[in-house]
Amino acid sequence: MKYPIGIQSFDQIIEDGYVYIDKTDLVYQLTHEGKTYFLSRPRRFGKSLLVSTLEHYFLGHKELFKGLKIDQLEKDWHVYPVFHVDFNGSNFTQAGVLEERLEDYVSDWETHYGLTSEADRLDVGGRFIKVLRAAHEQSGRRAVVLIDEYDKPILDVLDVDTRLEDRHRNVLKAFYSVFKGADAHLQFVLLTGVTKFSQVSVFSGFNQPKDISMDRRYEALCGITQEEIDRYFPEPIAEMAHDYQCMPEEMRQRLKLQYDGYHFSERLTDVYNPFSLLNALDSLRIYDYWFRSGTPTYLIRLLTHFNENLNELTGKYYRPEEFIDYKADVEQPLPMIFQSGYLTIKDYDRDFNTFLLDFPNNEVKNGFLTMLAASYLKPGTETGGWIRNVVVTLRKGDTETLRTLFTSFLASIPYTMRRKEDETERERYFQYTFYLIMRMVSVYTVYVEKTQSQGRVDCIVETPQYVYIFEFKLDGTAEEALQQIEEKGYAREYASDSRTLYRIGASFSSETGTIGDWKCI
Repeated sequence: MKYPIGIQSFDQIIEDGYVYIDKTDLVYQLTHEGKTYFLSRPRRFGKSLLVSTLEHYFLGHKELFKGLKIDQLEKDWHVYPVFHVDFNGSNFTQAGVLEERLEDYVSDWETHYGLTSEADRLDVGGRFIKVLRAAHEQSGRRAVVLIDEYDKPILDVLDVDTRLEDRHRNVLKAFYSVFKGADAHLQFVLLTGVTKFSQVSVFSGFNQPKDISMDRRYEALCGITQEEIDRYFPEPIAEMAHDYQCMPEEMRQRLKLQYDGYHFSERLTDVYNPFSLLNALDSLRIYDYWFRSGTPTYLIRLLTHFNENLNELTGKYYRPEEFIDYKADVEQPLPMIFQSGYLTIKDYDRDFNTFLLDFPNNEVKNGFLTMLAASYLKPGTETGGWIRNVVVTLRKGDTETLRTLFTSFLASIPYTMRRKEDETERERYFQYTFYLIMRMVSVYTVYVEKTQSQGRVDCIVETPQYVYIFEFKLDGTAEEALQQIEEKGYAREYASDSRTLYRIGASFSSETGTIGDWKCI
């Protein structure tokens, strides 16, 4: 089986015999039930392949769709003039790059339709309207416009260069205003991207496109569902199970925990990350493929301004307007985190029309928290190797080595990162530091600030052989921490558990920035 990893061209996938998850029935439905659309999906989720599929469909390349679902639905196969704008592959951090890209597109189109350039009199938007009119008149059919990653010129400079960000926003706004002036010449328009900038909208120059990002009809338009996995990939999953020495059902569950969990409507249909899943099936190994394929630098830049801790964002219910529409405020990164794919919908409350947001799967949770910890704490210790050492130590039940690992990691954090003049802020810093550390090592079951009947324990870690109960004090003593564990009865629920139980009391020193006292019983 050939996997189309990194291949975004529909024709190449079909002609070269790569596996293709057939979603052409949704393509047919999309093109026959509306006109102007916007679709937001995380990066590497199949948006570019969707655009390529639409392009070949509207160009009437019937032979490419033979045997697919749309082959039984489409009878006419009309040929339309198609205008494909792709902002992938360009670095828009330099002034003038966006204008140059648009100029190249419009100039080529003018040449193709025999138009004389009027660059000295009209902007690219005005010239594009004339191109669309000419295409309509010469072909006898209205034009199709497909814009892939429409938001990249803004994301590249977001929170880096405010002036260039505003300039790009205005250039795009003027360009997209074409769709209002040329409405009579348009058959179909689709814009794809990661984010939806609605408050300072680049779309305000024309009629708002229909946002299908959370439309239940199109929730599986990109990505791979469980039903599609079971239908297309039973053999590679069985082969992976043989390599991992487990049953196929257990292998499916491992893949699900690692790559599944995305939901794009209140119907909560499970959608897998296609990039990671296909890489795993191809290599027969479970790794963090999606997260290693690129760093969301724009998101980290936004989070540096954020005044709250990430643990205060996850596992909570939100109204749609709180996370769907991007608000141009760096102190509110939730919509950007959600739209970029680092949080997803986990539940829907119909009575209140609210959505529970949390990490979609283990790959995203572990990768994002590791990256966030490195950015927030800036430790001198290499994070990945340190996490592996902690996991092995927890597996062995070696509490003294665990103390050494925690002490060395905290000691490697620069003084400038932990310096907090206010006592409340110092305590908050150490709480968040501990939260990030424990979430990073959550290959095991980890409960952070777990609520019990008599209080809230700082952390519980469960492994197959051991249970660790942690209580930390800032500038206190380990004995005081252990006393709280006993007085509050944090270990009571594990009284009949056959695993070895460790109660660990420790103190953070705000002066040294590391473990001041540690005691285990």
